[in-house]
Amino acid sequence: MADTLDGTEFETRSEADWRGLAEQALGGAPFESLVSETDDGIAYGPIHARVSPAVPILRSEPATPWRIVQRVDDPDPVRANLQALADLEGGANALALVFEGAPSAGGFGLPLTKRAILSALDGVMLEMVHVRIEPHPDLDTAVMLLRQAVVARRGVGFDRLSVDQAIDPIGCFAATGRFPGRDDQSLRYRLEDLLKPWFDEGLGGTLVEADGRVYHEAGASEAQELGAVLSTALYYLRAFSGSGHDLHALILPIAFTLVADQKQFLATAKVRALRLLWSRLLAECEVNDARHAIRIHVETSRRMMTAKDPHTNIVRTTIAAFAAATGGADSLSVLPFTAANGLPEAKARRLARNVQAILQDESGLSRVADPAAGSGGIEALTEAIAEAAWDEFRRIEAEGGIAESLQKGALQARIGATRAARQARFDDRSEAAIGVTHYPMETEREIAVLVPAAEGAATIADGSDCEPLRPRRLTETREHAA
Repeated sequence: MADTLDGTEFETRSEADWRGLAEQALGGAPFESLVSETDDGIAYGPIHARVSPAVPILRSEPATPWRIVQRVDDPDPVRANLQALADLEGGANALALVFEGAPSAGGFGLPLTKRAILSALDGVMLEMVHVRIEPHPDLDTAVMLLRQAVVARRGVGFDRLSVDQAIDPIGCFAATGRFPGRDDQSLRYRLEDLLKPWFDEGLGGTLVEADGRVYHEAGASEAQELGAVLSTALYYLRAFSGSGHDLHALILPIAFTLVADQKQFLATAKVRALRLLWSRLLAECEVNDARHAIRIHVETSRRMMTAKDPHTNIVRTTIAAFAAATGGADSLSVLPFTAANGLPEAKARRLARNVQAILQDESGLSRVADPAAGSGGIEALTEAIAEAAWDEFRRIEAEGGIAESLQKGALQARIGATRAARQARFDDRSEAAIGVTHYPMETEREIAVLVPAAEGAATIADGSDCEPLRPRRLTETREHAA
């Protein structure tokens, strides 16, 4: 038997040949039974021709692995510090500071004070660790506190640190219903003011972020999430346009956050599609192709997590992490498997961290620039999702842009319709959540958390400027009814 296939010739097979073999294996079931449909109505099947030549869609720094980011979100700063130090010693190389009141805090978060920041980062060598500040309604307050509490106290120049400020007033508006400023023009002036010190100090991270989590967690489809973040990024680009810098420079402070869930192919294609969309938008602005320059942070989905039989979440988050990595995430946060039950403790945090360490160090996934390049199925999904997202982006822009669409409730209505259709599939069990809709445990095991979760119906505060998008887990309704 030959040790190599070199020189071996195989008979060329057409798609019809493969389809015939598939139909034989189905034993009479129609081939269409293998075709799936996304929430955006995109149909995708099991057989696709290879794309050749393969053109990789690259991360911003393809020669280096993605950053392993661990969340610092414990309300107890001393406990948060112990967690952060353990994370860094255990393989993480970036920290996400999550403050109370942040849309991504999940009901927890560090107190937004200098004392809390000092305590949480005690002993952390900030010159060697990347830090991202999770988007917060108070815009740049956390950045100012970080300067005062850490940099001034330690005598380290802020320009020597790598900090993503991740200011996202539009995402916070969508999450809270409160517009972050007197009016649209005042917000644009405020963003322009924030841009000047970013350029003057030559800071080593991004300034603003278009965060897709608020839309995903409220029920958005892939195209709706991408359309929203693309319109948000355009809003920031327009706000910066009066600063005197050319457009090539103005794209540098802008970054994105997306969500990866357990639908592996869709999550991979979604991350890849964003780079195509950003390139297309910049081409419309007559800016040279800069898709390789954008920074995409990815967090695993909270809405896919189950509170019942939560150990199944370990598999979900592993699939999501793999999808994010193969899609080209520049940094990644994996939620601990007990995130739906409450504030995760050390063992759950360690498992989440080690998922990424195994993917990088054992699987070698980061050594391939774009593992999906040339794969017919993934390439087709990438293109289809990008087209659907571009349509959603144009729809939002036709409504006056992301801020006006939210004020009118138009985007919320579309996301609500998508969520309702998806929820109906879970309610009739045509879509599965293992451990909840299918194969539930007779007796739930005791799950260790530091603080139990408190889920309840959100209320719209008086004086809200739009209907806020409330996060909803897929199995929330069934779990509460059980």
